[in-house]
Amino acid sequence: MRYDIAIIGSGAAGLSAAVNAKIRNKNFILFGNDELSSKLVKAPSVDNYLGFYDISGEELKDRFKKHIESMDISIDNKKINSVYSMGDYFALMSGQEMFEATTVIVATGVEFSKPISGEEEFLGKGVGYCATCDGMLYKDKSVAVIGYNKEALSDANYLSELTSKTYFVPMFPEVGMMRSSLDLNSDIEIIKDKPTKITGENLVDHLHFKNHDELAVDGVFVIKDSTTPAALVPGLDTKDRHVMVDAMMRTNIPGCFAAGDCVGKPYSYIKSAGQGQIAALSAVEYLDSMKR
Repeated sequence: MRYDIAIIGSGAAGLSAAVNAKIRNKNFILFGNDELSSKLVKAPSVDNYLGFYDISGEELKDRFKKHIESMDISIDNKKINSVYSMGDYFALMSGQEMFEATTVIVATGVEFSKPISGEEEFLGKGVGYCATCDGMLYKDKSVAVIGYNKEALSDANYLSELTSKTYFVPMFPEVGMMRSSLDLNSDIEIIKDKPTKITGENLVDHLHFKNHDELAVDGVFVIKDSTTPAALVPGLDTKDRHVMVDAMMRTNIPGCFAAGDCVGKPYSYIKSAGQGQIAALSAVEYLDSMKR
């Protein structure tokens, strides 16, 4: 089926967009996770959200969840890896699965980890963000998986069944744990070092580290909680990690809107919620204009 609106992100902006899409009776899908936002749940105190004072991030998250549940809004726990403009609709890829929507609202927040040197330069030339999407390209080849979350473990296991050699570089707190706790296939080699650079001629051929010897690899998969908007939506205008939008949250791609931290500072829940509403109403206006 083709949705009216696809919303990517379950923080304040994405949830606000979903609430307003529901109020306007649009057929939409909301991608995110049940924790809503990792930044939200970690906040010890939120003091500037109008009407909610002396409240923790965890408590505000619970209020958000209660609100969307009361409106029968559900979150689809799938990670969107790529969004392609197809002219009169968008194709959203999650692994091997594809979704279609007439409009898209990007509300992915900000990826604070800096890209590795060469990561953006070699994107699509040996660097990828989705193992299940591109894994078959590396059958019987050598790859490295740089994992910023535990989801990267399953990606590494999947790749090890296809490739001649898979390396895993853990970048999350469990980096100091024993191998048995990482739940990796026995043939995967773990590199506990900081990756510093991805190099190659036209395609990736080496991954460099701070202390470890460089690895000769054919591909590098960088598995993070979120993908930078520029990598997520090819052709999207960005500046300094932020999506360029106008006052109505419109991007340079017709039918694509953005809201929240991904469009720039200040990084604020109440600002994000307001922009999520604007993005949803703009998407509704766009859908109505297409009918006319």
